[in-house]
Amino acid sequence: MSSPLLSDVWVIARRGLLHMRRQPEVLADATFQPIMFVLLFAYVFGGAIAVPGGGDYKEFLMGGIFAQTLVFSCFGVAMGLAADRGNGAVDRFRSLPISRGAVLGGHALANMIKTVLPITLMAICGLIVGWTPNGPLLDTVAGFGLMFLFSFAMIWVGVLLGSTLATPEAVQGVTFTVLFPLTFIASTFVPTDTLPGVLRTIAEWNPTTTLADALRRLFDNPGAVAPADVPWSLAHPIAYTLIWIAAIVAICAPLAVSRYQRSITD
Repeated sequence: MSSPLLSDVWVIARRGLLHMRRQPEVLADATFQPIMFVLLFAYVFGGAIAVPGGGDYKEFLMGGIFAQTLVFSCFGVAMGLAADRGNGAVDRFRSLPISRGAVLGGHALANMIKTVLPITLMAICGLIVGWTPNGPLLDTVAGFGLMFLFSFAMIWVGVLLGSTLATPEAVQGVTFTVLFPLTFIASTFVPTDTLPGVLRTIAEWNPTTTLADALRRLFDNPGAVAPADVPWSLAHPIAYTLIWIAAIVAICAPLAVSRYQRSITD
């Protein structure tokens, strides 16, 4: 690469990808866990869950599984950045003649590349268990594009967490405490109208719900058509998800960069 910044970003990103290959447990989290969720919910719980408007639960499920995995995609970059701050790798990078921003750019690029693996494996696993993108090819491509846009936004959440929390253990605790409820109080695995009271309202405005519904709509899967009396977020899941992506990047990116700079100079 001719640009020193791009070259330095690629060196840091390549380091992150090599870590994934040399740490099988990290690779397992990114591969086996999404596949396990597909198989468990498709074959263990699927028979007991009715899809609104009818249709195959396995096709309804895939939009939710994609959304859940993308929300958790911030976990990898947060863990990697917190570990690098803790083991002195960031201090070592600062002592080297590399471009400013290469560390954050490298972590972001590595995480974007890592996202391709679970999405590809989940799509293959979904096709095997019975999922089919029934929409036009352009809508299918748009669905995968929306996934990568959401993943890009979640990277900045990960950078913010990795720059704020002191240890990988703290990242793990906070991430699961916040994100696990966020992915379950949603239409990830069940329709929102099956949830009671305030949980239903939270789910209807939860971006995890609208990302899952947007993917169902673009893939023309069951659950894609919203009833007439639902909130604006469910009636326009693609637009609502894009607004969330723009808001997350606009708010979290400058905060993450500022917090990272402060964390390495304190």
